[in-house]
Amino acid sequence: MKVVVVILFTIALAGSTLDACARSWKEKTENAVYLHRAIKEVTDVMVHDIYSPPVACRTYAYVCIAAYESIIPQNNERYRSFAGQLHQLTSLPKPTAADYSPSLAAVQAILTVGKALVVSEEKIEAFKAKLLQEFKDDGIPEDVFNNSIAYGQKVADHILKWAGQDNYKQTRTFAKYAVTDDPATWKPTPPAYIKAIEPHWNKIRTFVIDSAAQFKPLPPTPFSFSKKSKFYQEAVAVQMIGLKLSKEQNEIANFWDCNPFKMNVRGHVMFATKKISPGGHWINITRLACRKANADLAKSAEVYASLAITLADCFISCWDEKYRSKVIRPETYINQYIDAQWVPLLQTPPFPEYTSGHSVVSAAASVVLSRFFGANFSYTDSTEFEFGLPARNFTSFQNAAEEAAISRFYGGIHYMPSITNGLLEGKKIGLFVSRKLRTRTDEQAVLKEKVAK
Repeated sequence: MKVVVVILFTIALAGSTLDACARSWKEKTENAVYLHRAIKEVTDVMVHDIYSPPVACRTYAYVCIAAYESIIPQNNERYRSFAGQLHQLTSLPKPTAADYSPSLAAVQAILTVGKALVVSEEKIEAFKAKLLQEFKDDGIPEDVFNNSIAYGQKVADHILKWAGQDNYKQTRTFAKYAVTDDPATWKPTPPAYIKAIEPHWNKIRTFVIDSAAQFKPLPPTPFSFSKKSKFYQEAVAVQMIGLKLSKEQNEIANFWDCNPFKMNVRGHVMFATKKISPGGHWINITRLACRKANADLAKSAEVYASLAITLADCFISCWDEKYRSKVIRPETYINQYIDAQWVPLLQTPPFPEYTSGHSVVSAAASVVLSRFFGANFSYTDSTEFEFGLPARNFTSFQNAAEEAAISRFYGGIHYMPSITNGLLEGKKIGLFVSRKLRTRTDEQAVLKEKVAK
């Protein structure tokens, strides 16, 4: 009898030890920490590679979709796949092994897709090696490790094949923007006089919206150099605000600059100041919000993907209008017709003026993030701290979006209609995507989570 008791005790002890080991590595890995770090690395590499705002958001979309689709098979009673919801995205592979780490699979998918879509592949590869070693150090079993890597790779391969069909490669071969003598149209601006960025972005396949022109904004103010015209007065307003900026307005403009193309001129030497893109700023706000709300792995991936998809569609819509209307920038107009010596606070980005990209993406982002975290979610935005700027506090995502939009007026790079109509365009896109894209089997679950908080 004693022998039986000892054997049973030994078996129970062994089982308890195994359970404890499983809990130990899962407690370390099965949260959103690795997800946040992997997406942040993709951001850092795109800053290094000087990715334009539209291209950066295309990258974020595919990276975040890959992360989400790697995670949801273990949460399929709560979450829905994007297959069949996003244009031309077919059913994704299912994990063949029952025991896998969604966190590790997501990291594998994120960094595989990210590596394929950036220039500095070696940076992604080095970071990936570091992260995979950390998973091993956390005690993840070898079979679970291998299962997770294999599944994340399958998802990444599926997403990359889909991404390869979105017309991006074809647009690399299209004709450059042709500058004309028409005084109403956009011209390259100082100091670098960079050629127009992504004039064919409206030909990129959309994700959720029906077409690039679905949310075509109101037309811009008609061009005129008459001092009595509305266009002239709008330019004067930009000039005057630039001459009397308050300390607060100056700080707001610089905080939201997010210009990856900023060039510095020192004599005959020109060099770039690398900055985060507008979409990258909102992706980082997502990270901050998820961490403040203690969002788990699946919820964090859901928010990242929903936001990234929305931002990508926003840039397609916004760029469609930019190269339809080809509105001249305030700097060019003011120097030509009002004050040849006037210089905006911020460096003018290399693409047409209307509508304001910051306004479009920020309004849409506020809709998406408010859906997940609530309309009155306050937070501290430390995104620009690593770029030498202090953090700013916001009472809501809408508060941040409105500040981001008006910052372009303070910075001297947009007329006011571009901001107001851009906000409206972005809000419409944000609402459309949020209503059409389904991430939950129970769509009321998101609302219930907000109420619970």
